[in-house]
This record gives sequence, C-alpha cells and structure tokens, in this order.
Amino acid sequence: MLKLMLLTGDPTFAKRAQDCGVDRIFLDLEYINKADRQKGRNTFITQNTVEDIPALREVIDKSELLVRVNPINPLSKAEIDAVCDSGADIIMLPMVYDADDVKRFVELVGGRAKTVPMIETAQSFVRLDDILDVDGVDELFIGLNDLHIGMDLSFMFEILSGGLIDYMSQKILAKNIPFGFGGMAKIGEGMLPAERILAEHYRLGSSSVILSRTFRNERDAEGKPILDLKKEIQKIRDYEEKIVSWTDTDFASNREEVKNCVNAILNRM
Repeated sequence: MLKLMLLTGDPTFAKRAQDCGVDRIFLDLEYINKADRQKGRNTFITQNTVEDIPALREVIDKSELLVRVNPINPLSKAEIDAVCDSGADIIMLPMVYDADDVKRFVELVGGRAKTVPMIETAQSFVRLDDILDVDGVDELFIGLNDLHIGMDLSFMFEILSGGLIDYMSQKILAKNIPFGFGGMAKIGEGMLPAERILAEHYRLGSSSVILSRTFRNERDAEGKPILDLKKEIQKIRDYEEKIVSWTDTDFASNREEVKNCVNAILNRM
C-alpha cells in the first residue's frame, strides 16, 4: 500500500493523523523563493521552523517524521544539521537542478536520515539519468506543482496525463529506487478524481503520495474536528484493496479516463 503523507506542524493533529493510519507526518520548512515561484496560485507557504520539530518528534512514535528543507543554499549545512539533530527520519530536498545538488544533499545528511530529492524542475527532469547515478539516494519524489509551472503548463496533472511520469518512473524503478508523486484529495473528491489518481500510482509503481489540504485539521465553532480522518484514510485503503486485483485492461481504461478528464479540465480553463 502507498505511504500516505500529511503536511502539518501541529503536534496534536500529527498524533491524531498517526493514530488514524497516516504513514508519514510531513513538516515543511521550504520558503526560499517559493512565494515568487508560486505567486498567484493557491499553494501552501510554510510558517514552520526547525524549532517545531522536537514537539512533533515527541508525539510521533509509529509514523515517520519527514521534513522538507530549503533548496541547496549557503545555509544548507546548518539547516540540515539542525533537522537531523532534532530527530527527522526523512529529509526531502526541493528544487533540485542537477546531480551536484543531490550529491551535496547526500553528503550533508551523511546517513543520519533517509534522503528524498524532489524532481520538480525542468532541469532535473532532463538530467534525471545523472541524478539517478548519485549514490545514497533513498527515494525520489516528483513534485507536480513546481514542475508544471517550470514547463509552463496549465494544470499540474498534465505531467501525469502527458506520459512524463511514465517516462520518469521507468528510469527510477530500473535503479530500484522508490518514488512517489503529487497530491491527492479525499476519495470521491478532486478536479481529477482521487480514485483515478490512486490507480495511476499503482499502474506506475509509485510508493507514496501527499494527502491534500482537504485532509487537514478543520474544526467547527466549538473546536471539534469536522473531518473523520480515520474514515477518510480507510476509504483510501479500501480502494487500494480493489485496485490490487485490477487487470491490465482496467489500468488502461483508467489511464484513458485520466487523459479525458485532464483534457476536459484544460478546455474549461
């Protein structure tokens, strides 16, 4: 089954997410150039810092704690050292441009945590073979949002429907490196339905996905959780149970539906 990742810096919600079956609690520290890159888009810009890690670490004992740091920069060593010292299980590096970025990242982590470079620039897409030759990479994650911005595409799931993830997944899996991509809404929701995306993860051999903001800790006026997170996670797991028995014909049909749905979305833009 896919490793489900949920973004939060709230220890209380992180504990609840873990207890509901979320595999990875995802703390995002990336802010360098992010606001400029994603200006005018409905995207998340973090307010979290390294100081938020210990409180998360204290409550996370079954899930993995993943921390996304900033792109390689002059302060990367200090940031990565602090993240490692605070107990991160996995460190994710955004905005990779080439193999040198990945080599530097692996060296700075020094085996203290799992390493997950992100393929989310046009440059890293073109240079994927060189990146895959770097020793010490534990996983890769394909970031659809920044990658589609960098390629001047209109909708991030064009990366999926256009076959670019097929191209990348074949290369990545040939190196026996696990990978994940993109985000996913709740079952029954999403411009591109979550069920369609989930099936594509299985067809492509993906092993992880980020749960969208629809899974976040929303509360009513009395402070009670609105979302039954455990129920929503179980819906994903139930649908995965169906997918594992699919035939090649089922996957081909779903892929065609993904293409049709993406094209319909683009026609409405």
